[in-house]
Amino acid sequence: MRLRQSCSYAIGLLLSSLSAAWAQDAAQSLALLDDLEFRIEIAQHERLNKRRSTEGAALSAFQSDGCSGNLSTGWALAAATLPTVARHHGDRPPWEGCCIAHDRIYHQGGGANLDAKASFAARRAADEALRQCVIGTGEDRLDALSADYKLSRDEVSRLYRTIADVMYRAVRFEGGPCSGLSW
Repeated sequence: MRLRQSCSYAIGLLLSSLSAAWAQDAAQSLALLDDLEFRIEIAQHERLNKRRSTEGAALSAFQSDGCSGNLSTGWALAAATLPTVARHHGDRPPWEGCCIAHDRIYHQGGGANLDAKASFAARRAADEALRQCVIGTGEDRLDALSADYKLSRDEVSRLYRTIADVMYRAVRFEGGPCSGLSW
């Protein structure tokens, strides 16, 4: 089962990349990607609803790994190894609070009594909130990072938007419910 899910994610990621290349324009590309995400993920939301409605089902205690995919762990290692990283950014990712807030929303599963489509929409909204939070973190740090790295405010903003977009795509393809993944 996990192999099948992992393969589905890998195929989805590959197809999303190809769909962007094949698309005539950005809007068409996003529509193709949205449809692909829905097709891959809707069965997981149906499983989530089934588990929720099982007699005796209870929500486990909230836990967070910070930013998933070992991003927080890797950041801590980089900060410990490279003092400049720690000096400029701290020993945790500057957007880690965004990740924890996102984890809390995921933990709640979008709220009770949602059908699979509404659950999918709630997850997508949570992922977009993560993206916007990371962008906001960058906006809050524009002046300091511009000065530290001798970059324009626009360059720093573009960098944070890119980070936010990569994180958004990562959680879209790896953060679905009932995936069997540790996060």
